[in-house]
Amino acid sequence: MTEHVDAARALTAIDIGDRAMVKASLAATLVKNSDHLPVFSTAFDVYFAHRSMSSADLSETDDATDDTSELSGDDPSAPGQRGRGQSRGRGGGGGTTMSAEELAEMLLSALMQNNATMMRQGAREAVERYAGMEPGRPVGGTYYLYRTLRNLDLEGMIEKLIDLGRADGQSDDALGERLARDEARARVEALKAEIEAEIRERLVDDRGAQALGKSVRKPLPEDIDVMHANRDEMAQLERALRPLSRKLATRLARRRRRRRRGPVDLRHTVRRSLSTGGVPLDLRFKPPHPAKPEIVVIADISGSVASFARFTLHLVHAISSQFTKVRSFVFVDGLDEVTHLFEESDDPAEAVARINAEADVIAFDGHSDYGRALMSFHERFADTLTKRSVVLILGDARNNYHQAYPEILADIRFRSRSVFWLNPEPTNYWNSGDSVIREYAPHCDRVVECRSLRQLEEFVGELA
Repeated sequence: MTEHVDAARALTAIDIGDRAMVKASLAATLVKNSDHLPVFSTAFDVYFAHRSMSSADLSETDDATDDTSELSGDDPSAPGQRGRGQSRGRGGGGGTTMSAEELAEMLLSALMQNNATMMRQGAREAVERYAGMEPGRPVGGTYYLYRTLRNLDLEGMIEKLIDLGRADGQSDDALGERLARDEARARVEALKAEIEAEIRERLVDDRGAQALGKSVRKPLPEDIDVMHANRDEMAQLERALRPLSRKLATRLARRRRRRRRGPVDLRHTVRRSLSTGGVPLDLRFKPPHPAKPEIVVIADISGSVASFARFTLHLVHAISSQFTKVRSFVFVDGLDEVTHLFEESDDPAEAVARINAEADVIAFDGHSDYGRALMSFHERFADTLTKRSVVLILGDARNNYHQAYPEILADIRFRSRSVFWLNPEPTNYWNSGDSVIREYAPHCDRVVECRSLRQLEEFVGELA
C-alpha cells in the first residue's frame, strides 16, 4: 500500500502526458530490487502501450470521414488509406513500400547516427515486412521477434558499424576495437528493443493488454523454477542468492533476539517487590536462550536436481551462524561428506563449485540410488545424530527402480529431532514413474515442494 501511495503522489508532481517521465516515476516508487526492473518494464509497456484507434473510436468519426472523402475525392479503401476498424499492427505483414535493401540501409544509417526516431521507424518497417503477424493467432511475441531478427542479419550490421568506424579514423588498437564493438552491440540491442516494443504494441492492439499481460509475464528471480532455468535465469538466481542469504540471516537473528522471554527470575522479582510490600506485581524474567538446531543436509547432486542442491547448500551454509552446526553430505549412488569444503572457504559459492570436482559420489553406475545412499549414511554417521539434529534431504526421490529401504529413514527419524524432505518437483509429479516419495513420506515430519528461491527462503526461515 505504501508504494501505491508513493506512486500516486509522484504522478501529481510530473507531467502526466510525458510517457517516459511516468515510467521513470513509477519505477522509482514501485521497484525495490534492480532484478525486478525488467519485469516492471515489460508490464508498463503492455498496459501503457502506444495504442492506436480502435474500431469503436473510428466508428464515431465514420460519418465525418465519409463526408471528407466525398469532398476531397479520396477513396478510403485505396492503398495507403486506413479503412474502418483497421488499426496499426493488425495486418499480416509484407505491406511496407520499402525494399529489403532500402530497409537495411535505413537501419544501418539509424545505427550509425544512433538516431532513436529512425530506429523506431525502421523497427516498424521491419516488423511490417518480416514478422508476418496474423490477427487473433495465439502466438507469443517471441515467435514474431525471431522471424523479424532472422531476416535482419544484426551480426553483419555490427561488423559494418565497426568497419565504418575504422574508416572514420577511430582507434584501431585492441582497446579501441573492444570499445567500438561494445558500442556497436549496445546500439544493435537498442534496435532489438525497439522491434520487441513494436511487436508488443501490435499484440496489445490485437488481443488487449489483459490477455497479453498473462502471456508475456516474466517470473521474478526468486520465483524461477530452479530445475528448468536457462543460462540467463541461472545467472539471475546466482545474483539473487547472496543478498537473499544476508537478508535471511539478519531476519533470523532479529527474530531470535526478540523471541519470547525466558523463565521467571525469582531473585530479581523478589527484589523488585520490596517497593510493594513484598507483593510480586512486577515479574522479572531471565533472558531467553533459544536452542539453535544442528543441521544435517543430505543432497542428491545428480542430473537436473544438482542445481537445486547447489542453491540449497549455498543458502544453508551462508546462514550457518544461525545454527549450532551444519554438516553436509552429497550423493548419487555413493555418499560423501563435504562439510570440510565449506570450512576451508569463506565463500559458500566457492565450496559448492568444488563439490562436483572433489566429492566421491559415484559407487556403481552413476544413477541416483536413495536407498543405498541412506544406508551408507546410516552405517557411517547415524551415531552422530541427536535430538537436536534436523535432517534435510534434498532430491526428487527418483530412485531408478532401486530398493528404497524406507526403514533406514525411519531409524534416522527416531534418532533425530526431525526430518524434512525438500522436493524440487511439482507436487503432481510425485509418485509417478520411478518416484518413491510415497515410501519415504511417512517417516518425514514434512515433505515440502521447493522449486524456487522464494519457497526455499520460506522453509529455511521457518526452520531456524
